[in-house]
Amino acid sequence: MNDLRKLAPADCSDCPIRHRAVCARCDADELARLDEIKYYRSFSAGQTLMWAGDTMEFVASVVSGVAALTQTMEDGRTQMVGILLPSDFVGRPGRSAAAYTVTATTDVVMCCFRRKPFEQMLLSTPHVAHRLLEMTLDELDAAREWMLVLGRKTAREKIASLLAILARRDAALAKDGSGQTRRFDLPLTREAMADYLGLTLETVSRQMSALKRDGVIILEGKRNVTVPDLERLLDEAGDDSDGGLPS
Repeated sequence: MNDLRKLAPADCSDCPIRHRAVCARCDADELARLDEIKYYRSFSAGQTLMWAGDTMEFVASVVSGVAALTQTMEDGRTQMVGILLPSDFVGRPGRSAAAYTVTATTDVVMCCFRRKPFEQMLLSTPHVAHRLLEMTLDELDAAREWMLVLGRKTAREKIASLLAILARRDAALAKDGSGQTRRFDLPLTREAMADYLGLTLETVSRQMSALKRDGVIILEGKRNVTVPDLERLLDEAGDDSDGGLPS
């Protein structure tokens, strides 16, 4: 297995999430302060990053990869309640216990900050706190939108919604605002998509094939996805380009 630590950026200026992460507005001095309290952690696909209820000594940004947030009910049933994509923030300042179990869906690299020093920095650096607030509100908006996806949308609309979220996030990370064509590697297996969307594996596979047959997406293998026309995908998702889906 490759050493995942090699995937961590050598410097903040080389970080692929620099323009979207909690440190997006930090100047050189503030980045230097963060550098004193940060470290990288790498996880292989399938590895648990943290268990619900565990004491968290750090907060973190996802640098690369995708992780799943899950909750387990008293009878042992487990439900995926969210996904973490690159630039998403993990943990809550002021809260020492993890609210969810976090499991790497793909290989994951995280930029971690020691929790106590990070909390102190929030008090002395208002724009870092403001950026974290913006990200938290975006997460709340996305959670509310996902309630609509799960509760009211058809299976085809659910699949299209998830693909649109992934396509727009990939474009945002690449800082590519040109054109409507989007290409990205699907970070979730069909099984994970089924779990997250509340569908059966057969339904996910059938709807993916239908979207491919209808020209909404182009699939190369099981993971490489091309969206020829983002507007059409958004129409299939029941959303428009100005709202609904988080960018």
